[in-house]
Amino acid sequence: MSGDLVAMQCVVYKSLRQFDYFLFVKKDDGLARVPDALKNLLGNLQEITELELHAQRKLAQADVTEVMAQIEAQGYFLQMPPRQGLDPAAS
Repeated sequence: MSGDLVAMQCVVYKSLRQFDYFLFVKKDDGLARVPDALKNLLGNLQEITELELHAQRKLAQADVTEVMAQIEAQGYFLQMPPRQGLDPAAS
């Protein structure tokens, strides 16, 4: 991630087709940089929040600097549900 990316205004959408899938995009870009194939996979999207991403912000299921880097590089970050059954300590 470039050092000059200090903060980013972000919109978070949830997929109404894929349970527990969340799409993070830059507020200024909206869905313009999200590939059509991904939009088709996710189906209808519902905007759930706007937030400012910055290095000090904590996200529940992702590293904020990685989220920002992916949004910058590819136009979006897709948060998928945690994979079940991969942690032997959980069984």
